[in-house]
Amino acid sequence: MPRAILRTATLALVLGTVIVGVSDVTAFAREEITPFIAGTQPHLRPEGVPVLREFDKSADWYDDALQGVEPPYPYSLKFLEDQGPWYTPFNHPGMTGPYDIRGLHQQ
Repeated sequence: MPRAILRTATLALVLGTVIVGVSDVTAFAREEITPFIAGTQPHLRPEGVPVLREFDKSADWYDDALQGVEPPYPYSLKFLEDQGPWYTPFNHPGMTGPYDIRGLHQQ
């Protein structure tokens, strides 16, 4: 009996998603709205989005990025020279406990 309920709930979820998706498409077609979809024209940016002109990597930025790494720093960390303001998991705490070998959760 539980499997039948699970199958019914899954089918309802899938059908509900399809119905919502179709109604969204017909709304766009009716109103002739062209939504912005990221990645379809990567050489173009939407109008009005902020543009970062300069990213200053201060000594504090390097101290944070290299926390838990002892000098002499390995050559594999040279990528930090090219690191920009985008997200990288190297600069942020990951798992806790015994997996936090750099002590990033102790900040």
